[in-house]
Amino acid sequence: MGDVTDRFWSKLPAGSRDALVDGLSQSELQSVLLDVLRERAAKVTPARLLQRWQQDRFVRPADVSPRELVRTQQRLWGLLPSSFDGVQLSPVTPLGTCSAVAPINQHQVLSTIRGTEVASDPTNELAIEAAVRRRAGQDRVHLAACQRVVRAQRFDGPGMTAHFELFVLVSSARDTGSCRTEAELLTEHLRFWQAVLGAKAELTFTMFAESALRERIEDTVQPALDVAFTEDTARTKSATYYAGAALGIGVGSEGLGDGGFTTWTADLLGDAKERCLTSCISTERLTVIGA
Repeated sequence: MGDVTDRFWSKLPAGSRDALVDGLSQSELQSVLLDVLRERAAKVTPARLLQRWQQDRFVRPADVSPRELVRTQQRLWGLLPSSFDGVQLSPVTPLGTCSAVAPINQHQVLSTIRGTEVASDPTNELAIEAAVRRRAGQDRVHLAACQRVVRAQRFDGPGMTAHFELFVLVSSARDTGSCRTEAELLTEHLRFWQAVLGAKAELTFTMFAESALRERIEDTVQPALDVAFTEDTARTKSATYYAGAALGIGVGSEGLGDGGFTTWTADLLGDAKERCLTSCISTERLTVIGA
């Protein structure tokens, strides 16, 4: 990608890049790019359209049965506690939704020319909605969503497509000291995933930074669960993504999703006392293994 963009900018007059990035308003840039795409779309033939449908990984249908996937969704929503508000998210979100609050490269996101990006992680979107509700005065926010997302990075393995569905939880509340808030949010999330996966649930935590949370896990979280909540000391994945602690959610050796504490609502609200917990699983993986 770097070579292509370098060649492109080298063909334009000096200052062109700055003019496009900073010299035009969003509406002006949008008008210019829409005009370019309108002309390009006018040149698309039915034969070329069919070829793109067959070859473009972003548009190819997924392998999962939609009937089975809907049954999985219904079961998840049916098990969700009433304390969680369901949110029907838009398929697009403001440009920078992921990169502004998380260490995500914008190249991994499908950006649009209208100042938006195609949804790639509903936990980021729910964190924004949680911040809006917290700012409006809601004491404790628990949100859930089920969304199909698109990611630009390539995934290896059979049946892995650029788009897939996630069922996610996001909770935000103000710190009350000694990690009591974190323990309460953890318990809410883990009880739900325990209900979804049953006795086969494999729930783990990894501490990326030592805190009183370890003590709260031992004296508050673990006693509230009917399945083991064990420490995964070997995990290094997402050490810079999550703030302090991460979760693993699976069945046996099959990883279904993860989660952890983030600084997202704290950053969005400018309040270091805000606590935010996210967790999610792939509904398609859950459907395939039949858990």
